Amino acid sequence: MIKAVQWKKPVELLSRDDLEKVHAASLKILEKTGIIMPVNKEREQLLREHGVKVDSNKSLCHIPPEVVEDALAKAPGSYKLCALNPAYDLTLDGERGYLSSDGSATGIIDLETGELRKSTKQDVGDVACIAEHLPQISFLWPSVSAQDCKAKIQPLHELQALLANSGKHIQAMTAVDPLNARGTIEIAAHLVGGKEALRERPIISNFQCSLSPLSYDRSNLEAALIFANAGVPVGFVTMQIGSSTAPITLAGNLALGNAEVLAGITLIQLCFPGTPVFYGTCSTMMELKRGGITSGGPEDFLIQAYASQLARYYKIPSSIGTFCSSSKTNDWQAGMENSLSGVVSAFSKADMMSGAGLINAAKVFSIEQMLLDCETFDLICSLGQGAEINDYTLALDVIDKVGPQGHFMAEEHTYNNLSKVWMPSIANRESYEDWEKSGRPSPKTIASEKAREILKNNKKEPDKADAEISRIITSYEKEAY
Repeated sequence: MIKAVQWKKPVELLSRDDLEKVHAASLKILEKTGIIMPVNKEREQLLREHGVKVDSNKSLCHIPPEVVEDALAKAPGSYKLCALNPAYDLTLDGERGYLSSDGSATGIIDLETGELRKSTKQDVGDVACIAEHLPQISFLWPSVSAQDCKAKIQPLHELQALLANSGKHIQAMTAVDPLNARGTIEIAAHLVGGKEALRERPIISNFQCSLSPLSYDRSNLEAALIFANAGVPVGFVTMQIGSSTAPITLAGNLALGNAEVLAGITLIQLCFPGTPVFYGTCSTMMELKRGGITSGGPEDFLIQAYASQLARYYKIPSSIGTFCSSSKTNDWQAGMENSLSGVVSAFSKADMMSGAGLINAAKVFSIEQMLLDCETFDLICSLGQGAEINDYTLALDVIDKVGPQGHFMAEEHTYNNLSKVWMPSIANRESYEDWEKSGRPSPKTIASEKAREILKNNKKEPDKADAEISRIITSYEKEAY
């Protein structure tokens, strides 16, 4: 089962005039200031043929507004993220929002000791195993890094661990170079029956990040083009930091990041028209006292809402950084920041929301936090449904039957609608006395016990497909080293 948030009407913080001003500013940035996009000579020539001015020495591209507009028109507004288990297929159509566990943290809070340590390939698999059994998690990133594997092919090991433990869609976001892009496609194609089958049912997707301000890395772009050529959905995600790698004003921050995403989408559509793409942001602000990032401030939440609205303006699915607290543990701060973040993304109708489980400004992953974030998301899903107003739900006949000073507990109408009332799985609603008798369990304790139970009862044994994936990884290891 997959649980998505469905909000009937989005909250829109920007007016149509605001959106058009941001769009116009981004187009001016791309045309006048330009953006560094290192590509090979063949791609450079293609860009020139479409009217892009390219300075080969600097890899600086000046992209005319009409080129961007034409590219946006070629991008599909709706498509599927398929999964190994078709029951987990996700439709990106603007009608529902999906949550993922966030990606590539270098540290993890050990589930047994509670201590921070480096993450491993086993951790990638364990998180995926737990996420497989959480209906609120719709698709997976490599939530932590497989730091015990050889660095140059680490993304392939992470993909193997995910595939061995889950049948959900995988966003292979650590494949940021051509070698790992090719390896990722080969592994996915092997599992679905070949490259044409993968094109028909892309069980993986990918995104590449810009290097703010106004730059992309050659390897990132080559990887994106490899995925696009295979028919795999590709996103572009900005992670600009206001007052550091982007203007301190939210409008300037938004215009810069928007320009970077539009440039990536334009490149993909010029090279491979019709490729499924998505618009992503994990933008934030610089923390003014220490020079880090805020990761949980009001500016972050506003950028989430603005970026989601811009993606709708372009009729392109969005991927919005959500649930990423700067707290160091599962405490009030994490709950406060993540609840606000989740509500903003959900009510802004973000198609994909990433961040469940991250603390310490995305540097550390906590399995307990992932479960706590899922509880928050579950509540938001219920909130998003709103109230249906009709003759049945107004319940006038039942009210008339019960009358003054009666009760509704024995009514069939009540019984038939019990399942529609939200019930927590972690939040504690016991009386104070019962809570004390049960040992005063904290939400973190309950989440930890649930995670251990899932791992205990759902470990998978390696199969033939896993052995073939190992063979593929070995071949790429030889190429890398």
